[in-house]
Amino acid sequence: MSKSPLRGPAAAIAFVLASLTFSPDAGAQESGIAVGLKGPDATMEMLDGTPAKLAPVIAGKPAVIEFWATWCPNCRELEPTMEAAQKKYGTRVAFVGVAVSVNQSPERVRRYTAEHLLGFTHFYDRRGDAVEVYDVPATSYVVVLDKNGTVVYTGLGGKQDIEGAIQKALK
Repeated sequence: MSKSPLRGPAAAIAFVLASLTFSPDAGAQESGIAVGLKGPDATMEMLDGTPAKLAPVIAGKPAVIEFWATWCPNCRELEPTMEAAQKKYGTRVAFVGVAVSVNQSPERVRRYTAEHLLGFTHFYDRRGDAVEVYDVPATSYVVVLDKNGTVVYTGLGGKQDIEGAIQKALK
């Protein structure tokens, strides 16, 4: 498994720059975890600092996982699409927000999620565990898993076909 781009100060700076300069018109990508692989578990924190695992949140149903940051313009552009999908699919699909720890704190993420991405289960990836196992190339990275936990879609940028990705996951 390749190392995440979020290890070490130089890598963190590169990640931030990649996140800010990535084309918002991008759709599905060939970077990150490969389609067809099983989505791995990861240990992170809930926003109150409690340690938590990803697997129980996504077990047994399709899941949409977004790796995001409060400062990410592509994430903000994608937000209405993600919120609309969550409202449409509700409890049929698990919606998970993984806040990366680059240039933000759990408190900043808590304040942001009090008004945005409601209905999502939110994690704070302080140590970069989820970022590493999902090989996250930048913020606004979305992974969609089917009910068996198999990756059916990965995408990056502010404009993604989340509806189409969820439809693949529901088949």
